[in-house]
Amino acid sequence: MPTPVVKVENLVKRYKELVALDHFNLEIMEGEIFGLLGPNGSGKTTTINCILSLLGYDKGCIEVFGREMRPDSYDLKRRIGVVMQDVAVFQELTVYENIDYFCGLYIRDRKLRKTYVEDAIQFVELTDFQKFYPKKLSGGLLRRLNIACGIAHKPELIILDEPTVAVDPQSRNKILEGIGELNRQGATIIYTSHYMEEVEQLCTRIAIMDKGKNLAIGTTEELKRMIKKSEIISIDILDLTEAQLKDLRQLKHVYEVTFENHCLKILCDGGKHNLLRVLDYLQSQELSFGRVYSELPTLNDVFLEITGKELRD
Repeated sequence: MPTPVVKVENLVKRYKELVALDHFNLEIMEGEIFGLLGPNGSGKTTTINCILSLLGYDKGCIEVFGREMRPDSYDLKRRIGVVMQDVAVFQELTVYENIDYFCGLYIRDRKLRKTYVEDAIQFVELTDFQKFYPKKLSGGLLRRLNIACGIAHKPELIILDEPTVAVDPQSRNKILEGIGELNRQGATIIYTSHYMEEVEQLCTRIAIMDKGKNLAIGTTEELKRMIKKSEIISIDILDLTEAQLKDLRQLKHVYEVTFENHCLKILCDGGKHNLLRVLDYLQSQELSFGRVYSELPTLNDVFLEITGKELRD
């Protein structure tokens, strides 16, 4: 049975008048790719820094690998790899030298370290660039170097904070494939991103937090069942009367109907055969229509319904 790798209980962190974490709870199991989502200022980075014991906190308890995490828990920290959003490498060192330096913080044995560094270079496919300096690398290659520096010592827990920001689709795909492979090799992963499709594709479970609280947690499917929207029906149609729109709003499981620019959009809150009922009504009115498509809610829909649509700083 999987055991908790990270356990956060009743965590409170204040910055003077601001409560960054408000009795926050979290449990991440061994072998998971765990998505941590939230708007800007929700407390994600504070949570990560507290888990790593880089920040003190006012109340609560954090356990990593079954033991309390403290600032001097160096034996625990050796088992963790961190890849933060801002690329952190030395410009005066080559690709190889950067990875060797960061790996050397954990692995003292030179022969073993050399093997680990070569494994990391091969893993992120930087073999042809190992003598390059960072300023000569593209954004995607730089991100892959950043990842290699964080995972070269083969950590059991890897924290990835926005690892695909500002990279091209090819590099993003390569990074995502690499994260999946790290997990298959046994690493537990905490993953933060604003790219909802990445999180939906990668993560086994997801927590959505805001204002320092854990608002919802579960698999993608479990989260989708928490919101009202269960189906979105869109139909291209030339015209509809107010009476017809009123009839559509009264159909079973329909809770919102809009009609703009010849596009009918119907939101449903559950049930089966919603599309059939809508099409039956349109045919009964002898209305001609074009493209018809039905879609299930996305993780982005879940995120917006739970956290709200107002702009954040």
